[in-house]
Amino acid sequence: MTTMKISICGAGTMGRGIALSCILAGIDTVLYDSFSQAIETARAYIQKQLQVAVEKQKMTPEQSEVALGLLTVTSDFLAMKGSDFIIEAIIESREAKVEFFKRAEEECMGETTILATNTSSIAVNSIARYLQKPERFVGLHFFNPAHIMKLVEIIRGVKTSEETVTRSIELSKKLGKQPAIAKDVPGFIVNRVARNYYNESQRIVTEGLATVEQVDNIMKSAGFKMGPFELMDLIGVDVNLDVTKSIYAQYFNEERLQPSLLQQQTVDAGLFGKKSGEGFYDYNKPTE
Repeated sequence: MTTMKISICGAGTMGRGIALSCILAGIDTVLYDSFSQAIETARAYIQKQLQVAVEKQKMTPEQSEVALGLLTVTSDFLAMKGSDFIIEAIIESREAKVEFFKRAEEECMGETTILATNTSSIAVNSIARYLQKPERFVGLHFFNPAHIMKLVEIIRGVKTSEETVTRSIELSKKLGKQPAIAKDVPGFIVNRVARNYYNESQRIVTEGLATVEQVDNIMKSAGFKMGPFELMDLIGVDVNLDVTKSIYAQYFNEERLQPSLLQQQTVDAGLFGKKSGEGFYDYNKPTE
């Protein structure tokens, strides 16, 4: 029986969540980042999540130890060689992603390796056009937190092969996810729909019709698990804004997709959400 190997580039929120999903599925996993602090933070996060799972009796200490043993965190780019999938989870920049994949093709790609981007807004074709093997390139869009959320959008480019799509579906299912095939349009399905959830909520607040807390409470009362402002804080207000800007630009500045000045001002103030201790809510305040 051959052993599957998955490599993830980017040890931030999404990368570490994808890595956690992989080791929980029994897959040998490499988590790469050029910043040593990022990989150490990611390792600590993954250890903490496994510890919580043990405390909640969702897994045994032995199972936790086995899962952690499947994880390699590294700042060595070549550690990703020999992977079945190399999944990119870096900043939402086309230029940065293209640069990464061109290097990965040249230095790490094997005969059957599939390259996948976790982009949440950038057209897959706009990256694939720069690659030598576009037939083995696909979008695999996980959702935050990646080890909990079940949905994965699979985005095929014009030249993505049927085998690449099939293997991507198989991987998603192995990770316990529900794959959804999406067309290669900016924002795909979920993030295009979600722009209304975020943008309209911010318009309501800026127009003085309701407060941040009122909007979140109303939406949760209506059945949503999280209100839009809580969700932006969880994702990262800056990350969410970058996605909105990307989709807005790719749809030629359609007014309905215009980013909110409220969100821009929040980011300008360095209030990025939970990760910075404050966003639309202050997480440094003691809980009552």
